[in-house]
Amino acid sequence: MPTLGDTPIDPEIAPSPLPSPPASVAVAEPGEDLPKVSSRYIWFMVLAQFGVFVAFITPIAISLAVRVGQLAPGHEEYLGYITGAGALVVMLTSPLLGTLSDRTRTRLGRRRPWMIGGMILGVISLLVMAQAPSVLLLGFGWILAQLGWGQVLSNLQISTADRLPESQRGKVAGLTGFSTQIAPVFGVIIASSFTRDNLLLFLIPGALGVILVTLFITLVHEADSRDRAFETKLSVGTLFKKYLYNPKQFPDFSWNWLGRFLFYSGLTLNTTFTAFFFASRLGVDIADVGGIIAALGGGGVLATTAGALGGGFLSDRFKRRRVFILIGAIFFGTGAITMALAPSLPFIVVGSLLVSVGIGTFAAVDQALLLDVLPEKETDAGRFMGITGFATSIPQAFAPLIAPLFLAVGVVADGAKNYTLLYIVAAACTLAGGLVVFKIRSVR
Repeated sequence: MPTLGDTPIDPEIAPSPLPSPPASVAVAEPGEDLPKVSSRYIWFMVLAQFGVFVAFITPIAISLAVRVGQLAPGHEEYLGYITGAGALVVMLTSPLLGTLSDRTRTRLGRRRPWMIGGMILGVISLLVMAQAPSVLLLGFGWILAQLGWGQVLSNLQISTADRLPESQRGKVAGLTGFSTQIAPVFGVIIASSFTRDNLLLFLIPGALGVILVTLFITLVHEADSRDRAFETKLSVGTLFKKYLYNPKQFPDFSWNWLGRFLFYSGLTLNTTFTAFFFASRLGVDIADVGGIIAALGGGGVLATTAGALGGGFLSDRFKRRRVFILIGAIFFGTGAITMALAPSLPFIVVGSLLVSVGIGTFAAVDQALLLDVLPEKETDAGRFMGITGFATSIPQAFAPLIAPLFLAVGVVADGAKNYTLLYIVAAACTLAGGLVVFKIRSVR
């Protein structure tokens, strides 16, 4: 069930991308491409994203639940309030912080200072959550974690927009997709050994994140950005304007945004009520489905990884993005419908694995496609990456609120929910997301 190289060379990336021109200079023509990055950049990027996910996702998977159980026994709903508040803060701040990253002028470049600051804030957040005396302070710690570790991850991803040529985007998206799939499992295994020590429960996964991100920051070169010039000065008004853009000006980016929004709407509808779906379909108590979901989780990680690596590498090999995104959506849709109509556990297992393959394929190739169509890479990459975040955060916030409408259709006296309709709607959303990207004209 979905749950979520080469021998070492000179520390500088070889070959290094050409220095970024000032914002007042016209950007490269669409046909031009960046130089290939070295394996050093790729593998340290993969390791850094792995480390962030170990430090950042482990609290969602286990650590926050342990602390909520300690501070407010019997109030599991508080966990939802905490994670929802964190997601809302990130959704509201991402374009702003992305814009500030774009405008950063330091000897270390634009992205590395934000990674360093985010990592420091991330460690502070782990200390706050580990020692929080109340649920309110625990929630505050999680918001700090979202802002801190979220900025590290965001600037790592913006770095790929700055540096990766088209021919390497699918490969890197597949490899980072693989690393971020196995990272939460690795983090839970580590954290499970420290559930009786709150400080170690949070800090051990965090320490691994610090080590791996520090390797990227210190061993991957980024050009000095102090000589960058910008046509306009930032003000409160211009910062808020960065949250909006004209879809007609960048139609391919807009179609990619819509495709991602539709896919993640379907994904959220499919996964939010997983435990209740299993209990209803198998006719067992919800307390008895945990083992089944855990067992499927291992298979789901392998299936998602296969989709991410296969889709990412093949999309680079054949220089095609859209068809692989559609294939991912078809896998997901077929799996969701299989689960919706499943008469027994084996069919649910098959459907779940198909869904996982679809998630991996879509996510990896769509990330590569995003880098292909991202507007104004030279000047506003962070801003548009932040706007892209709305395509996933909005569904995560609102799809669970809409789902009960579908669950209530046709409900009879026994109160059984209509999971069949919910999963069919999820399949339709993801298939629509796969089809929408064919409106993109600049990328095949």
